[in-house]
Amino acid sequence: MTATKTALLVLDSTDPEPLARFYAELLGATVEPSPGHPELLLISGADGIVLGIHHDAGHAPPSWPRPDDSQQSHVWIVVAPDALDEAERDAISLGARPLDAERNGTRTDRRTDVRRFMDPAGHTFVLAPVGGLPT
Repeated sequence: MTATKTALLVLDSTDPEPLARFYAELLGATVEPSPGHPELLLISGADGIVLGIHHDAGHAPPSWPRPDDSQQSHVWIVVAPDALDEAERDAISLGARPLDAERNGTRTDRRTDVRRFMDPAGHTFVLAPVGGLPT
């Protein structure tokens, strides 16, 4: 394949501006409108665009967990292992709602290693230590 391609995770929202500000603040990034798409806001960090927020008047938040306990798509945010508690406080102070957490045995202080949240629009995201990426 020779065509240049780029992938971008886009979350739908009935009110995209507050959701874009939530992720920009959480990630230490900026928000700008997409030059080619008036319904799309782009969240950019030091390494470039990391997330898009798209206006969808009919958006309904996903359910989590699903009754059959299947994994749904979600944003995976990695942080330094010693900054996990601080990242959790940041997320909650910005309006995230904790869902659940799991212990994977890497911490000795009996705190959880992978923490799941809902953003203000109902999308799920995870805070996990660097090296804790899913396989």
